[in-house]
Amino acid sequence: MTDLLKELFVEVASSDFKLDGKEQTDSRINFLTGIHRKDVKRLRTNQSNNTAPETVSLGAQLVAKWIGDDDYLDAQLKPLPLPRLIKKGGAQSFEALVISVNKDIRSRAVLDEWLSLGIVSLNEQDQICLNTDAFIPEKGYDEKAWFFGENLHDHIAAATHNMLSDKPPLLERAVFYDQLSEESVNKLKTTADQSGMRLLRKLNRQAMELQSVDSQSTVSSNLRMRFGVYFYSEQEPSNKESYDD
Repeated sequence: MTDLLKELFVEVASSDFKLDGKEQTDSRINFLTGIHRKDVKRLRTNQSNNTAPETVSLGAQLVAKWIGDDDYLDAQLKPLPLPRLIKKGGAQSFEALVISVNKDIRSRAVLDEWLSLGIVSLNEQDQICLNTDAFIPEKGYDEKAWFFGENLHDHIAAATHNMLSDKPPLLERAVFYDQLSEESVNKLKTTADQSGMRLLRKLNRQAMELQSVDSQSTVSSNLRMRFGVYFYSEQEPSNKESYDD
C-alpha cells in the first residue's frame, strides 16, 4: 500500500504540478510529496515493480475469454461448464481455452491452481464451472493484493484528474443514501451486483472485439483503460455517540 501511494504521489506531482518553463526535478517532487529523493528517482525511472503476477495475467485473460467469447457462452451469455480435455469437449473444453491463451501452460496446472483458489469447481459431470463472473479468487492473497493496488491506483488517478485537470472529466461517480434498513441495503446490493456484472460483461466483450481489430490496424494502439464498479455499506454511528477526546 505504501509503495502504491508513493508511486501515485510521484506520478501526480510529476505531471500536474510543473512550474512554467522549469524542469520538474526530483528535489521539487521530494519537496511537494515528502517522499525521499531515492524513492522519487527510482519511481521516475520506472524501476517500480507493478507487473502482474504470472498467475494473475494468465488468469485474467482466461476468465475474460471465458465470459466474453461466444464459443464459451450459453444462450443467456453465461459461461458454460467446460469438459476438461479436448478429446471430450473439442474447442469447447478447458484445455482448448488454456491453449488459446498460452500454449506453453498445461491446462491441468491451471485447473489445480484454480481449484485451490476457489475460482472454479467441478460439477457432477466432471465439468469445470467458473464460480465467479470475474477474477476474484476466494483465496490467493497475492492475486487479491495485485488487483487491489491496480484498481485503487486508477480510481484515485481518475479522481485526481477530475480535481486538477482542465480536460474533460473522466467517469467517477457514486450514488449515496443513508438512513436505510438492512433489508433495503441488501436489495440495493443485489441490484448493484446484477447490474454491475451485466455492464462489466458487456464492456469486456466489446473491449475484446476492439482489441482484436486494433491488433490488425496500422494505427497506434498503446493506450489502456480500466472500468470498475463497487458497492459498500456500513453501520452509521449513533447520534448519541460522542467523538470528543
